[in-house]
Parts: sequence; C-alpha cells; structure tokens
Amino acid sequence: MCVYLTSWKSMAILSNMAGEKIKATYSLDVETVRDLERMARRLKISKSAALRRAIRMAVASEPRAGEDQLSALGELQQSLDLAPEDLRDWEEKNRELRRSSSRL
Repeated sequence: MCVYLTSWKSMAILSNMAGEKIKATYSLDVETVRDLERMARRLKISKSAALRRAIRMAVASEPRAGEDQLSALGELQQSLDLAPEDLRDWEEKNRELRRSSSRL
C-alpha cells in the first residue's frame, strides 16, 4: 500500500513497510535547523530521530487534559481563603448556575 498526500504546505507519503513512517515536509527557520543538526550530532542520531525525540519530550511535558483548569480552580479557591463550609457553599452555587444555564 502506498498513499501520497500532497498540498502546497506539506507532503506525506505512507507506505506499508516495517516500522511505518510518514515522510513529511515542513518549513523551519535557519536557527531551528542548525539546532536540530547540532542536537542530532551530539546524540549521534539522525535529524529525524532527533526531531521525534524532541516532539515526544515536548508532548510528555504537557499537562494532561483538564489539569490546567483544575489547578487554576484550586489556586482561585485558595486565593479566596474560604472556610471549608463557605467553599462547599461556593461550589454548590456555581454547580447550580451551570445546571440552570444548561436548561436554557
């Protein structure tokens, strides 16, 4: 199986070979290409492998879906310095507001 996908911005080629890979074309600025080449030389790996490694590291360091929102809520609640019973009242009022707005 060989599928060619092309557009004016990128190109991808899929093939049915061991360890399937997608060949893609991207535009990088000169500084980024030099950094990529330097990284690949230092690690003694190909530029493709260096790029894969960098992308995987970046993705692994991202917060999981919803973590940003939950930590922001926690920070907001702490900044309000509410007593536990006041915090429960605050949560219930907000829960009721969401329920009533979803009924509209």
